[in-house]
Amino acid sequence: MSGLRVAVVGGAGYAGGELLRLLLQHPNVAECVATSRSQAGKPVAEVHPTLAPLTDARFSGATPAEVARGRDVVFLALEHGESSRMAEEIFEAGPGMIVDLAADFRVPSLRLYERFYGAHPSPDLVGRFAYGLADVAGDSLRGATSIAAPGCFATAAQLALYPLAGLPLPIAPTLFAITGSSGAGAQPKPTTHHPARAHNVFAYSVLGHRHEAEVLQAWRAWTGRPDADARLIVHAGPFVRGIYLTLHARMPAAVGSSAASAVERYRSSYTGRRFVRLLDRPPELTHAVGTNYALIHAAASDDGRELQVSVAIDNLIKGAGGQAIQAMNLALGLPEETGLTAVGVFPC
Repeated sequence: MSGLRVAVVGGAGYAGGELLRLLLQHPNVAECVATSRSQAGKPVAEVHPTLAPLTDARFSGATPAEVARGRDVVFLALEHGESSRMAEEIFEAGPGMIVDLAADFRVPSLRLYERFYGAHPSPDLVGRFAYGLADVAGDSLRGATSIAAPGCFATAAQLALYPLAGLPLPIAPTLFAITGSSGAGAQPKPTTHHPARAHNVFAYSVLGHRHEAEVLQAWRAWTGRPDADARLIVHAGPFVRGIYLTLHARMPAAVGSSAASAVERYRSSYTGRRFVRLLDRPPELTHAVGTNYALIHAAASDDGRELQVSVAIDNLIKGAGGQAIQAMNLALGLPEETGLTAVGVFPC
């Protein structure tokens, strides 16, 4: 499919900028327009200077419904809650596909959603969205017209968990993750201001990060156990881009050497998955930054009782814009790697 007419609603933020950077170089995209309420009328390259060689367009001030009309794909790169507020009018405008990068439609279980986010403002629309964890969903996304792109922490956590789901283990994995300041968005905050972030590490959203809703939902579905548990522990780090996550699971004594068996499951689970790379040693974050790849390493203790898995991703690409485009490619029947094979830069 070529000649796609695409729109990015909320293109002034970091995720919106990554979407634009990738879409403007996507071989199947013929037209890409970006909207922004705060930057309407300004050149896109004034807000995202690295895009100057790619476009001289300006941000549109059109409403989401106006810009969605006649589009093949509309990406929503908005703050949480905004997608719910405008989704109905966007659906009525009739675009071919909607891909939402916010958390509004990621969690079909309204009970689980309410636990982490409060009452859903548009519960009737939740069931219309397919969950776009591209490296797991694969071809099952073919034909989807509404896609909820996973969160950045949730992407790393679920890629660490997925191969374990087939093991008959009553384990409750712990997932420790640290993220860069870009994960908090372009609007300055006390916790993202450079003097507060540099040379510093701190925990936040203790015992209840919102992305845990996605993690629990997937883990329970994959294991077939509605009581299955997993704990996501998040930290802020002194760097700009990327997420580094480590999963630790202790196997029950009766299971014996299951940790070693679990290590092999990572290779079989991700065979043929274009953007998951299994490594022989723990990944380094800088090797994932700037790419749509997830770098994964799994190791078992000598006695087979413990499993440790490390995952490195770029939070703005694999954890946001890149995965959203990967899901779009799969939904449209395009090769999933289209427009996404760029490697990173090192050192960065």
